[in-house]
Amino acid sequence: MERTQMAETDTAAEVVALIAASLRRERARAGLSLTEVARRAGIAKSTLSQLESGTGNPSVETLWALGVALDVPFARLLDPPRRVIQVIRAGEGPVLHAERADYEATMLSACPPGARRDIYVVAGRPGAPRESQAHMPGTIEHLVLSTGRVLAGPTGEAVELGPGDYVTYPGDIPHVFDALEPDTTGVIVMEHV
Repeated sequence: MERTQMAETDTAAEVVALIAASLRRERARAGLSLTEVARRAGIAKSTLSQLESGTGNPSVETLWALGVALDVPFARLLDPPRRVIQVIRAGEGPVLHAERADYEATMLSACPPGARRDIYVVAGRPGAPRESQAHMPGTIEHLVLSTGRVLAGPTGEAVELGPGDYVTYPGDIPHVFDALEPDTTGVIVMEHV
């Protein structure tokens, strides 16, 4: 169970404001209407409206029911999310190497729950191209080339890119990254729909 720590100096008004903001944030995240959340929680829509506007005074039972309705831990309604800053310096991060091509991908960010994208820094050198099989249906790849030159895109339809060029293509069909110059690098965002 998550543990929530409220400062001893938090006033009742600050706690109510925090809960109001949390309810609005989590309802928006879930993409649910006021009516639907109230129905799922078994409370009146007017009660939820008051809580979201910061004029209500929720009971523990009501907050538990709202947490269940929003599919979030109880503590998330009382503990604001913390901003997470992550820095991965050049040359750091988990590196994946291709078996048959001089190609590597450094994962910068895996897809967190609720998100649908992964971000990689890729590097390739002339030689055998990096041939990728189809990823899961609906995958779209976005490539911004940083240095060098590359042929990238669907197998048989790859386009040549130079520094600063961008291409997007379906990742759910076979595709290629064929470095044409040494030290060809770029950033790939894989979008999963």
